[in-house]
Amino acid sequence: MTKKILLLGSGELGKEFVIAAKRLGQYVIAVDSYNNAPAMQVADEREVIDMLNGEALDAIVAKHKPDIIVPEIEAIRTERFYDYETQGYTVIPSARAANFTMNRKAIRDLAAKELGLKTAPYLYADNIEDFRKAVANIGIPCVVKPLMSSSGKGQSIIKTNDDINKAWEVATTKGRGDYNEVIIEGFINFNSEITLLTVTQRIGITLFCPPIGHRQERGDYMESWQPAHISPEHLKEAERMAKAVTDSLTGAGIWGVEFFLADDGVYFSELSPRPHDTGMVTLAGTQNFNEFELHLRAILGLPIHEISIERAGASAVILSAIESFEPPKYSCIEAAASFSKSDIRIFGKPFTRKHRRMGVALSYDKVGTDIYELRNKAKDIADLIKVY
Repeated sequence: MTKKILLLGSGELGKEFVIAAKRLGQYVIAVDSYNNAPAMQVADEREVIDMLNGEALDAIVAKHKPDIIVPEIEAIRTERFYDYETQGYTVIPSARAANFTMNRKAIRDLAAKELGLKTAPYLYADNIEDFRKAVANIGIPCVVKPLMSSSGKGQSIIKTNDDINKAWEVATTKGRGDYNEVIIEGFINFNSEITLLTVTQRIGITLFCPPIGHRQERGDYMESWQPAHISPEHLKEAERMAKAVTDSLTGAGIWGVEFFLADDGVYFSELSPRPHDTGMVTLAGTQNFNEFELHLRAILGLPIHEISIERAGASAVILSAIESFEPPKYSCIEAAASFSKSDIRIFGKPFTRKHRRMGVALSYDKVGTDIYELRNKAKDIADLIKVY
């Protein structure tokens, strides 16, 4: 039952995945572009390569001959995955899923044009002249994103004409990969955002975790909570949409499917074929299995009969206010740990920059507890901890 897993990307999500894998006796090689990334600290082996270099990626696969290849980030030469599948390697969730979801153009066109899911209006541009025309067609305000990025990098909101040139510069310089094209989205007047963690199995039905609410700043996750309030009809529609897109992409694993909830219904937003940032709230014991355990079990083909809500919980990120290539230190851990029904995770990143996520604070209580109280507690804990 022991499998050799090649983990491509070794951040905080990868670290929790490796912990789950080691608890079930798996062997993991953690790969990233820098040494001592969080997941490397708990993995069996490590490799440092540029995963956008296809030849380097091929060499690592050939060297380790893994049973399973698990992408954890976007910045990977994902078109190589098709070759790996033909060679007999298992790519999670699938080469098709990794290629579509790592590129906003592919996944948005699949959702809106092929599957007919409700999305914000959108256009693409690969030069400044077409970009200005697209902004005029979509209208202001609008949201601009690189085709490939994560954690909100390169994303901005155009609120006035004065923001147009800056938004283009940010999107074309702060994204990942070698794409110069950007997506311009109409601004949806939504009431809230949710992540619907969706589990697809090799054998078994598609399962859904209780919805997770989240709040973002600079396009990046700041806090999340579970369960999030959503009407039964909107939840049913979100589940239908999540199943439609994951069925089309194929493969087993957990997917972070994001939705906007507005007065006129549910809008599909984005999709990640792996554990999701906002799902870190499940580390508070909100479910019978956290999102990393669910991902691993689905990957290994272990049956998952149900996903149940066990607690109400909230998470808040611990951010760095400094930039330093020295190993970071943390103050006020003892004070932060004095809160009841709470926990802390320090990711172990070897260097930091301003606004970088360095850890997460968790709070929890019985189901039915006022979610705002839990959110405030998690934020109070996170605010106590300083990175220096």
